[in-house]
Amino acid sequence: MKAGLWIDHKKAVIVTIQGDQVSKKVIRSDIEKRVRHSGGARSSTPYGPQDIASEKKRDERYDHHLKVYHRNIVDSIRKAESIYIFGPGEGKVELKKHIEKTAALSKNIAGVETSDKLSDAQIVSKVKRFFRFKES
Repeated sequence: MKAGLWIDHKKAVIVTIQGDQVSKKVIRSDIEKRVRHSGGARSSTPYGPQDIASEKKRDERYDHHLKVYHRNIVDSIRKAESIYIFGPGEGKVELKKHIEKTAALSKNIAGVETSDKLSDAQIVSKVKRFFRFKES
């Protein structure tokens, strides 16, 4: 099986090619840019922020959501002999680092490149071109 995926922090579009079959799967992340925590402390200045949440807690929650998102993606491509990763931002690099921690999959990364936001059809087409898939 070959797998190509477009990724950003909101979703991953995974295209798998096995024999003459091409399939697509979308995994959405539950990552929130600004996570609001209960608790914290009010600012002592009259016009200061209304709630000061621990930045460390926010970062820990973000990291946790990112790990779960990456694990879900890796579970979908675990059987891939060749993996192509592309996308617009840091998501592709973060996923590559996550995959590299898994010794079994790290050697299967065939390419990582920057790409604009694409429609699902464009993503499927790009993966087919990368793996030189010819439809019968």
